[in-house]
Amino acid sequence: MSRTVQHIRQAALALGVTAMLAGCAGPNPRDPYEGFNRAMFDFNDTVDTYALKPVAKGYKTVTPQFVQTGVGNFFGNLGDAWTAVNNLLQGNGADGMSDVTRFALNSTLGILGLFDIATEAGLPKHKEDFGQTLGVWGVSSGPYVVLPLLGPSTVRDTVALPVDISGDIWRYKDPTNVRNMGTVLRVVDTRAGLLDASTLFEDAALDRYEFLRDGYLQRRESQIHPDGDGAPRKVQKDDTAETSAPVSSEPAAKELNSGTPAAKPDSQ
Repeated sequence: MSRTVQHIRQAALALGVTAMLAGCAGPNPRDPYEGFNRAMFDFNDTVDTYALKPVAKGYKTVTPQFVQTGVGNFFGNLGDAWTAVNNLLQGNGADGMSDVTRFALNSTLGILGLFDIATEAGLPKHKEDFGQTLGVWGVSSGPYVVLPLLGPSTVRDTVALPVDISGDIWRYKDPTNVRNMGTVLRVVDTRAGLLDASTLFEDAALDRYEFLRDGYLQRRESQIHPDGDGAPRKVQKDDTAETSAPVSSEPAAKELNSGTPAAKPDSQ
């Protein structure tokens, strides 16, 4: 099956989920699909508790810290390329070119991104996705949605998800078995980095579902409307235009299910 057909099927799946949820509406205007979302939250929590979290703990225990850092840097560097595209699509020329420079510098002098020398050189790391780009373009987020395995989202971000998956450089890595092993490693490494945050989340939240939902929605709002006035960040007209300050801190609860969604390993 060609990648083009796969992308079309992914977009159709995202739209199908949205249509399905339309029949499950509830009274909360921010979370009209709460019944469905709570069921998906419980499912994801069960998978995490009995599968992903134990593997992540073992990985963190047996893997030297410098290896974990290298793995995180490598996949983070790949993510910088897609962030650059989205910053440029949003009109953030200065940030976009900074991301391009980060990717080029870390991919070469940083040995395929294993070392993050761009940060040491004064190039800050950003994180942008196509859902944020749609938000900057004025597309409303729509209701809150919890996706199976992928976690918190919104209708807008769900529709944008196939584009984000397509923009992931690792998706095109050959051979397939190497790509699949790398995808699993990325997921486990990401979950291992969130073990401490998840412990705080589990201890602090009385209703973990509401805590995570509210944290996710607030963070997404701040990413697109950083000034808190409901207006998207200003589009730069040239490289000297004023840029919005990147969000540098995030709620610990949101960190459990944020970032670029991890695609399932491709089948042979």
